[in-house]
Amino acid sequence: MKDFVHLHLHTQYSLLDGAIKIKDLAKKAKEYGYKAVAITDHGNLFGTMSFYKQMKSNGIKPIIGMEAYFTTGNRTDRKGKAAEDNITDRINHHLILLAKNDTGVKNLAKLSSIAFIEGFYYKPRIDYEVLAAHSEGLIALTACLKGVPTFYAAQGDEEKSMSWVKKFKDIFGEDLYLELQSNHIPAQETANKVLLDIAKKYDVKFAATNDCHYLLEEDLRAHNVLMAIQMKKTIQEFGEDAFGHYDGMHFASYEEMYEKFKGKYDGWEKALLNTVEIAEKVSDSLSIFEDKSYKFPQFLKEANININSYLKNMAIEGLKSRIQKSQISKDIPEIEYWDRLNYELGVIQNMGFDSYFLIVSDFINWSKQNDVPVGPGRGSAAGSLVAFALSITDVDPLRHGLIFERFLNPERISMPDIDVDFCMDNRDKVIEYVKERYGKDSVAQIITYNTMKAKQTLRDVARAMGMAYKDADVLAKLIPQGNVQGTWLSLEEMYLTPIEELMERYGHRGDIEDNVKKFRKLAQESKEIKDLVEISLKLEGLTRHTSLHAAGIVIAPKPLMELVPLYLDSREASKSDSPQNNIATQYDMAHLEELGLVKMDFLGLKTLTELWKMKELVKQNKGIDVDFLSLDFNNKEIYEFLSTGNTVGVFQLESKGMREL
Repeated sequence: MKDFVHLHLHTQYSLLDGAIKIKDLAKKAKEYGYKAVAITDHGNLFGTMSFYKQMKSNGIKPIIGMEAYFTTGNRTDRKGKAAEDNITDRINHHLILLAKNDTGVKNLAKLSSIAFIEGFYYKPRIDYEVLAAHSEGLIALTACLKGVPTFYAAQGDEEKSMSWVKKFKDIFGEDLYLELQSNHIPAQETANKVLLDIAKKYDVKFAATNDCHYLLEEDLRAHNVLMAIQMKKTIQEFGEDAFGHYDGMHFASYEEMYEKFKGKYDGWEKALLNTVEIAEKVSDSLSIFEDKSYKFPQFLKEANININSYLKNMAIEGLKSRIQKSQISKDIPEIEYWDRLNYELGVIQNMGFDSYFLIVSDFINWSKQNDVPVGPGRGSAAGSLVAFALSITDVDPLRHGLIFERFLNPERISMPDIDVDFCMDNRDKVIEYVKERYGKDSVAQIITYNTMKAKQTLRDVARAMGMAYKDADVLAKLIPQGNVQGTWLSLEEMYLTPIEELMERYGHRGDIEDNVKKFRKLAQESKEIKDLVEISLKLEGLTRHTSLHAAGIVIAPKPLMELVPLYLDSREASKSDSPQNNIATQYDMAHLEELGLVKMDFLGLKTLTELWKMKELVKQNKGIDVDFLSLDFNNKEIYEFLSTGNTVGVFQLESKGMREL
C-alpha cells in the first residue's frame, strides 16, 4: 500500500516564514489526491478556521495542529538571548502537536493561549508542566532539528535525546511519534539514525514529514526572499545558499515523498504509512468549527426571569418615556410607533437576539449614567425603534423614514451589528465595566491580520533582493486605485490579467490601461524587474503581521480560553501598565462571527470628547445646560452654514470631498 499524509506544514500564518496560501493549498492537495492534510503553524492557531473550511469544502480531512515553541526550562523564565526568527534562535525548541478530537482542539487552544500570555519571550512558549496538564486528545511529533530529541540526536547525544523521548512518551504514550525528515542537511541524517535506534530500543513509532514551507518546488527563491524580509536583511548579505536547508520543503506529492525516503533507512515505508495511521486517529469532524449557534453572555443571572418578556417590558417602558419627553414625531400617529415596536420585537425574538439588545442597552445606559458621552447612533442600527426605545440610539427611525430590515432582515439571519461611538477619553471605562459585568476572562480585544499588499510587497521584495528603492517605487506608483476608496489593483491584475478584462471590471478607465501597459513594459525590458514582479506576485497576500482591531471587543458566556485561542500583542503589552488589557482572540472578527460569538465595536470618537468639553464650557460661562436631544434639527441657519462648505472640524463633513459637494 502506498499512501502518505503531510503532518508538518506551515501556511501564511507562520508569519514571514510560511509561504503557503490556504486556498492554493486546498486546491493542490485535491489535485494530488491527498485524503488528509495538517496545518502546523509556528506557535499559533491563526489560520485553523480558514484551513478547516477550505479543506472540508474540497473533501479533504483537516488535521488541526501547531508547531509549538517549547522551552526545556520554565515558561516564565526570561533568560538568554533568543531571536524573533527561527534561523538564528538558539533557545526555543519545537514540538508538533495535532488534535485528535474536540478535546484536543480545546487543549491546543489552551496551550497556544498560555504560550502567549504566560510564556512569551521572543516567541510564545510552552513548557513540560503545561504540556502535561493539557495533553489529552493530542498527538505529538518530535519536530525538525529544533525539536528537543532531534536536537540532541543531531549532536549524536543519544542519552539526552532518549531521556526527552521518555518524558514525552510519559505524556503521550502511543500518540508520540519520532519525526524523520529527508533533506540536504547532514545533521538531519545523523538525527534520523539516532532516532531510529531509540525507536527500536523503546518501541516508539516514527513518522515521515517534509516540513512544508512553500507550495511548489519553484517557489523556493520566493520563500528565501520572504525569510530575508523577516530578518530585515538582503539575500546578498546572507548569500544565496544561506537558506539551502529549505530546499525541497515544498508541498510534495506522494510520489515525490516516496522518492525522497526510498531506501534511506530500514523502515522507511513504515515511516510514510504511519502518517496515515496518525490521520486515521483524527476525527472527521470537529464540533468547535461546525457549531455556529449563537453564544451570548448571560445577561440575566436570575433563572426564573423570561428574557423575551424582560426585553419587551424594557422596550415598552422606554418608548413610553420617549413619548412623555416628546422625543417622537408629532406628525406620525402614536399607534404607528407601537405597531412598529411590536413588529420589531417579534423579529428580534424569532431570530433569538433578545440578549444582544439587552447587553448593548446595558453598557450604553451605564455610560450615560456615568458621564461617558455616547454617540446618537450610526449605521443601520438607527433604523431600529427597539434600539431607540432602549436608548441604544437617539435617532427616531419613523421620523426619518429609516428601514428596520436594513438592520435586521428575517430572511437573512445574521448577528446584529451595532457600532457605538464613545468619548475617546472614556472608552476604556466602558470596556472595564463590561469586563466587570461579564468577567475579565470572558472579554477580549480582537486580532487583525495584515497582509502583504501590492505596493508594499514590491518595496519589501526589492529591499530583500538588494535592488535600488527607485526600481520598486516606479512600479508601485504605477498601481492605480480600485473602484473603492483605499483599494488598489493587485499585482496579478497589473501583470497577468488581460487588459480587456480589467476594462470590464473597472470600467474604461484610461489610467488603468495606461499604467498597466507601462508596468508590463518595464517588466519585459528588464530581467531584474521581471524577477522582482514575479517573486512579489508569489508573496502578495501573505500575512505580514498582526495587530489589534481599533474598536472590536468580544464578549463570551464563559472564559474565552474555553472557546477560542487567545493572543497577547507583545508590542502593545510592553507599552502598557496592564498587559492583560491587550489580550485578544487569535481569530479575527469574521471568524468570531462564524463561531456565533458576540462582538461589539467600541469606537473612540474625538468629536464626542470635544462636544462634551464645549457643553461644560457653555455651562460654566453661560449657565446653560445644553441638552443635545432637544436642539432644533430644522434650524435653517445651520443648514445654510453647512452648505458653505466651511466645515473643517465638523464630524464627517470635513473631508475635501464633502466640503466641495
